[in-house]
Amino acid sequence: MIGYYIHHHGAGHLIRALSICAELDSPVTALTSLPIEDDTAFARVVALPADNAAPVVTDPTAFGALHWVPKADAGLRDRMAEIARWIAAEQPDALVVDVSVEVALLARLHGVPVLTMALPGTRTDAPHELVHRIADGLLAAWPRAVYEPRWLRPYAHKTHYVGGISRFAGRTPLPRHGGAGRPTVLVLAGAGGSSFTPAMIRECADRHPQYRWRTAGIDDWVDDLWPRLCAADVVISHAGQGTVADIAAAGKAAILIPADRPFDEQHDTATALAAAGMAVTAETCPAVEEWPGLIEAARRLDTGRWRRWDTHSAAARAAAVINRIATGTRTAA
Repeated sequence: MIGYYIHHHGAGHLIRALSICAELDSPVTALTSLPIEDDTAFARVVALPADNAAPVVTDPTAFGALHWVPKADAGLRDRMAEIARWIAAEQPDALVVDVSVEVALLARLHGVPVLTMALPGTRTDAPHELVHRIADGLLAAWPRAVYEPRWLRPYAHKTHYVGGISRFAGRTPLPRHGGAGRPTVLVLAGAGGSSFTPAMIRECADRHPQYRWRTAGIDDWVDDLWPRLCAADVVISHAGQGTVADIAAAGKAAILIPADRPFDEQHDTATALAAAGMAVTAETCPAVEEWPGLIEAARRLDTGRWRRWDTHSAAARAAAVINRIATGTRTAA
């Protein structure tokens, strides 16, 4: 049995877990406070209590040693106890953590091998250094040739750069339909929050009718994004890992506007992609009159460079690392 802890912010962690678990040899138990409607990818889902039940947050970082352990929080206590009970009952061969320093540490204190997802950004704080030291393996869902953070180099012996993990990897591109000569611009927003608004898109469409403006996830959540991706000439998005991998899988010209996330995660991703000539980036949401210049710059990009993001079989490569560590545990026992 392999455990897989899935963080509850946004949808990206769950989508990535589903892609990886589809490639694993062993049954997987998902541990999360996210609602999972389709649990067919997992042998079992352990629903975890929320970890922020206390009305007052007291010392959430344990004097800077961890990220989130507020004192006297019944939700945190019950959450950690539920994970500990599952470990004791199931005796897992390994736990994949995406992401939580505290959950990774809890599992390792129980003697369970831990694999954790490495995330972009500058992660040199004490909690991240701790989790990177104790992990048996680090999974980086991007290609090393495009982005190799300096702070990950001390852990190079156990860091596996598997490439961008997309739910659409290997999916056949759909034929594009004509748009009366107007390029189609698709604006994406994810479940983790976005600065794009319906009013902004309406203004862009009014001011720049030479483009066909389409959206997904802003006020129109789309279960299957692939058809809209395939129909687009240019994609405008934030720079989250899952969305970037989906754009790469579709091979689309892109304008990336990094959202503010902890540790400058999206800013570092966007910077690496711009330096590699794979996307046009803007530090902040552009003014309405700036969009045509950005769109035309994106259309001039060589979209073949997205192959460097290495989405093909990325989930299988991640699963192979997890299988290897889990199997090693069984062999050692």
